[in-house]
Amino acid sequence: MSNASDYIPPKVWTWEKPNGGKFASINRPTAGSRVEQALPVGHHPLQLYSMGTPNGVKVTIMLEELLAQGHTGAEYDAWLVKISDGGQFSSGFVALNPNSKIPVLEDRSSGQHIRVFESGSILLYLAEKFNAFLPKDLATRTETMNWLFWQMGSAPYLGGGFGHFYAYAPTKMEYPIDRFAMEVKRQLDVLDQRLAKNEYLSGNEYTIADISVFPWYGGLVKGWLYGAAEFLSVQDYKNVNRWVDSIYSRPAVKRGRMVNRTFGEPFEQLHERHDANDFLTKTQDKINKLGA
Repeated sequence: MSNASDYIPPKVWTWEKPNGGKFASINRPTAGSRVEQALPVGHHPLQLYSMGTPNGVKVTIMLEELLAQGHTGAEYDAWLVKISDGGQFSSGFVALNPNSKIPVLEDRSSGQHIRVFESGSILLYLAEKFNAFLPKDLATRTETMNWLFWQMGSAPYLGGGFGHFYAYAPTKMEYPIDRFAMEVKRQLDVLDQRLAKNEYLSGNEYTIADISVFPWYGGLVKGWLYGAAEFLSVQDYKNVNRWVDSIYSRPAVKRGRMVNRTFGEPFEQLHERHDANDFLTKTQDKINKLGA
């Protein structure tokens, strides 16, 4: 592999082979399905196809929060899509999300079979459907949307930028790591300054903005992402840490983080969720014990 200093881009880029890195085997410059395979369907109104990445966790936290508020219509089946195995490229998945990214939600409650893709869109859809976690007054609603879209625009610098070059790229390169570390720390400072004067991102109300931002930046602060907490000196962002601890203390958040999770401690992993009792009986530690 060429060093960054001597690489000269070709006049026309062409894809010839996987270029290394954790997801090299599934990355291609083309869209569409790669295998004919229908998606499974459960018995609940909402069908979620996802994995316990930060984007997937946004939706499972939202669903668990809705259920905790008593919205029985938010009952859902959460099917595991193993993105490292290319499950997002099945014909059934692509029919719901042509962009082949998790999560994707299908709402079958009205008979229309509404598809919702992009995690921010799913959060907004559910908030409007159940009239929850989205303020009614114009000013606070707009502030909520400001931070929701801030997260959608900022996280690619954290995940695809910093996370890729720091944790997944086949070669460690100083320039991209430094460039994206600087941007991530700037983003943490943006959050820290906002949270210095507000309990939550929209003000005093817990909203879809917090649900959207927490899995990414809360995960970074807690050391769940990329093992980079020390590298980025996350302890310096006192207000972000206070906000993260407050949100993580919510039982629905802890449940939401478990759904479609395939890593971490076995008791934190609920690979698929089809009933509320699954948290008590089907976490990976319990399944391992039964199989022993």
